[in-house]
Amino acid sequence: MPNAEPVVSLGLSRRLGELLVEERILTAAKFAEAVALQRKTGEKLGTVLVKSGFLSQEELLQFLARQCGMKYVHLAPPPVVPEAVKAHVPVAMAKQHLLLPLSLEGRDLTIAVADPLNVMVLDDLKMITGFNITAVLAPEVEVLAALDKNYSGAKEMIDKLVSENGVVGVEEVEAKSLSASTEFDIAELEKSAEEAPVVRLVNLILAEAITARASDIHIEPFPAETRVRYRIDGVLIPKHSAPPHLHNKLMTRIKIMSNLNIAERRLPQDGRLKLKVSGKTVDMRVSVLPCAHGEKVVMRVLDSSGLMVQMSQLGFEPEAISVFSKCMKAPYGINLITGPTGSGKSTTLYSALSNLNTPGVNIVTVEDPVEYQLLGINQVQVNNQVGLTFAEALRSFLRQDPNVIMVGEVRDLETAQIAVNAALTGHLVFATLHTNDAPSSITRLGMMGVEPFLISSALLMVVAQRLTRVICAQCKESYEVDMDWLVKLGVPQERLHVHNGKVTLWRGKGCDHCAKTGYRGRQGLYEVLEVNDLLRDMILKRASTSDIRNAARKNGLISLRECAIRKLLSGATTAEEMLRVTAADS
Repeated sequence: MPNAEPVVSLGLSRRLGELLVEERILTAAKFAEAVALQRKTGEKLGTVLVKSGFLSQEELLQFLARQCGMKYVHLAPPPVVPEAVKAHVPVAMAKQHLLLPLSLEGRDLTIAVADPLNVMVLDDLKMITGFNITAVLAPEVEVLAALDKNYSGAKEMIDKLVSENGVVGVEEVEAKSLSASTEFDIAELEKSAEEAPVVRLVNLILAEAITARASDIHIEPFPAETRVRYRIDGVLIPKHSAPPHLHNKLMTRIKIMSNLNIAERRLPQDGRLKLKVSGKTVDMRVSVLPCAHGEKVVMRVLDSSGLMVQMSQLGFEPEAISVFSKCMKAPYGINLITGPTGSGKSTTLYSALSNLNTPGVNIVTVEDPVEYQLLGINQVQVNNQVGLTFAEALRSFLRQDPNVIMVGEVRDLETAQIAVNAALTGHLVFATLHTNDAPSSITRLGMMGVEPFLISSALLMVVAQRLTRVICAQCKESYEVDMDWLVKLGVPQERLHVHNGKVTLWRGKGCDHCAKTGYRGRQGLYEVLEVNDLLRDMILKRASTSDIRNAARKNGLISLRECAIRKLLSGATTAEEMLRVTAADS
């Protein structure tokens, strides 16, 4: 490797700092401050310099590259490494030392490295391969992303299938997918779906998604590719790309696993499958939808362990959890949980029911569908084909001597009226409704046709909720923003700790622990509206949503945006997440 001596000398952090000062990239005062911080934290000097804001990551890497005689490169988007090149670098070695082979020309092998000081591993690689090694420096996050793309099991299996089956032209695939009269042999489809590489590929995709904590798996057909995406912490992330001619094999294998009709490609289908990953049994709900270029499948991962969460861990603010706990334990009345699909309503409901689930309490639920089966709770699945609707199930519940009733969704006037009447006749009712915020739910019930006197008499509480991603604890770092920017976002200035016009916030840089997203896990944002005497009087007078909202805020209602602001200032989430999840006027 060229210019090896400066690399060795840079092994001492003090030498690194002195060089930065000599190059006038760092002042002597900041160097002294960084050394003092390094003694306290025990971290590398480069890490301290970046975390303290004395240098950006880019400035530090460019400086190191110059000192080591390396070229500095970016690997975004992650490049695809040819198999002929990748074969010369052992997988374990590449992942352990963050090495990515880039190209092989004659006897010269170019390697991207994240640590320019690790010269020993480059010497080892030279001995293993027999090639001349040229190292280039790249950001660690980009090297990790490229390794993930090139060395994942699913990627290798896709490559193997391509090599075994050849490549079909895009035009041929598109013509077949759009043809309604295309003939196919069912036995042939079943045989191809049971081929070992296809079985292993599907298993790898499912196992990888579950390990990555994905809530949904999307496999989508397009003219030039089949795209695989995972929804992790509420955000869809592209993971794999396969040639389009493999799509039908993947779809057939998934249909067989889900007991669906492999011959039917024109109509939507729904099924379920169950598998074990790392000793844990996981249920999946499978939905197949015919699209222009083939069938798309979405698999919802139903992990019931995520529902058994203590109320204190859901993300409630202290004021909100106090109101929620009181209304949850009321002898009768109706509690509404509102929010869009994927906002965590099921987790909140099941956590509440788990707290109430004792031998002395009879709990019945009606759901569409029953996704999670809970011990000790009587759960009923809606079946519209035989007339078992939400309303019909609720009527039957009242003859089953229930204490607590949970309605999966209030969709129409009949269901709403029966739920309200059940609450007025001595039952505690939990139900979900689709509205944007808590005050809007009262107006929504009125628009359905429920009389105001029934709403005011039965309603105890309305909870509107969202889910916000939490910053990864493993790669969390601080940075500064202008105070004026936060004030424009609605953050009260008096709550900000300002230094020279700047405010310190937190973000995740991206690491293996969080799949390079900077986030790991989610917390709830909760707007909890307690229906007191003032609001009951307003409901009877058919007050507008804005009037109810203003009255509730004067009474202590914490809005969704306010919850997000609290989590932002406490370092739990980012400003980008606050803007993504909540509206400014919420």
